[in-house]
Amino acid sequence: MARRLSGDSRLGTIERRFLTTPIYYASGEPHIGHAYTTILTDVLARFHRQDGKDVFFLTGTDEHGQKIQDEAEKRGVEPIELCDVMAERFKQAWDRLGISYDRFIRTTEDQHKSTVTAFLQRLWDRDQIYEGTYSGWYCVSDERYWTEKDLGEDRTCPICGREVTYVEEKNYFFKMSEWQDALVKQIQDNPDWIVPEIRKNEILSFLKQPLGDLSISRPKSRLSWGIDLPFDRDHVAYVWVDALINYLTASGAIDPSRADGEQGFEDVALSWWPADMHLVGKDILTTHSVYWPTLLMGVGLPVPRQILAHGWWVVGETKMSKSLGNVVDPLMLRDTFGTDAVRWYLMREMPTGADASYTLERFLARYDELANVLGNLVSRSTSMINKYRAGLVPDAASNGLDPEVDHALESARSAIERLKVHDAFAAAMDLARAANVYIEERKPWAQAKDPELATELDETLATLARVLVVLCSLFQPVATEKMHELALRLGLDGVPTLEKAVAEDMTGKRLATGDPLFPRVHPEWMDKTT
Repeated sequence: MARRLSGDSRLGTIERRFLTTPIYYASGEPHIGHAYTTILTDVLARFHRQDGKDVFFLTGTDEHGQKIQDEAEKRGVEPIELCDVMAERFKQAWDRLGISYDRFIRTTEDQHKSTVTAFLQRLWDRDQIYEGTYSGWYCVSDERYWTEKDLGEDRTCPICGREVTYVEEKNYFFKMSEWQDALVKQIQDNPDWIVPEIRKNEILSFLKQPLGDLSISRPKSRLSWGIDLPFDRDHVAYVWVDALINYLTASGAIDPSRADGEQGFEDVALSWWPADMHLVGKDILTTHSVYWPTLLMGVGLPVPRQILAHGWWVVGETKMSKSLGNVVDPLMLRDTFGTDAVRWYLMREMPTGADASYTLERFLARYDELANVLGNLVSRSTSMINKYRAGLVPDAASNGLDPEVDHALESARSAIERLKVHDAFAAAMDLARAANVYIEERKPWAQAKDPELATELDETLATLARVLVVLCSLFQPVATEKMHELALRLGLDGVPTLEKAVAEDMTGKRLATGDPLFPRVHPEWMDKTT
């Protein structure tokens, strides 16, 4: 896929990546579904930074709509007070999970309100919006209208299963149906635009039926907590339209303060738009791959370059759901096992795009992988360099694991580009396994007993030091805290980029030992989580 380049007088041209999570609705607490999406995006962002790319990583909170208004009323507070509290909860959660976002956007920000206003005015001016009447079933929880066919016999929301309410009201509608053919062509001409393929096929199947027009407003008589329509102040923007536009707000593609026609609609070259990738759960794929691109077509802006719809975390055969009471708290896991263990489990256990089942047993198995393979390698290597060479990395002409290092780097980069994140870190762990095998084959403890094998011992120890630097760089996107600690033990100022890690001259550096990076699991830890 072609990537945008940005100029830098010192570095020449470098690739740019704009990655986004969905913005999370500010009516509930962060849970493992939110955490997975955000950590996945963070891992991709960190890997691209490690590979020398210029990255802009966006996340935030969605703060308008009926649910916010109702929840605030129930708590006896103003909607903005509720949003302030919840936005801070999400920020704190992401800080504790090591999320390196560049921008945390809130849809109650003045900049976003102005961008939404400019966007809707543009649609209106281009004759893409008309006034009409909606009559049918409405789900407050998901803030969506449904037809009789959608609801089935029990007349419950097909997403959340809650009861729906019959409403009849004036709305404004976006002429989404006019863009159906253009959307189908976009998908067919760009086979990797929606990934994985199963999700692309679902959208194409959905588009075989006539696409209706999209209600983009709610009357203030029912819902006051939202952004006013610029052409009718008695209506506010539908929360999903408002939320989707956040990507444009943060990108800098639209400057609402400028005159009409000069706001950035015609030229987005100096902004971050279009996004390189929207990462979303499969339950909101339709909004991102149907509503959003057609809205962008309606105002004359380019669509995002790619949309990744990941799967759900399930317990047994059941999706995690707050209403079912089976949601796993990622912060509880983090407090017990550490941030890196949570990030590692989520990235290694769920193949990108598929569903995955959470069990404590699988979590512990993945943790043991960190402790017994990577952590054990670090302890063995640093201990032997301290024991046999007083902590100083010896000089050695050759690296006994060069082929394995090259293969790991090639495999990891390829997997990331193919969005096979679990495979990228499997390749990193395979390199750690190869280094452990190398130790068993070389037997440095035996080499140390024979003065005639001093050169061979130097090569063994130098090889291990070099591999640790590469592993430090490879694992950094997922194990952020522990790789920073490892870098310090290796005598480095910080975790190097992949390019610098391969070229790093470790000769003469003093390596430190320390407590295990990933301590063995004790029985009382398991007691805490059951």
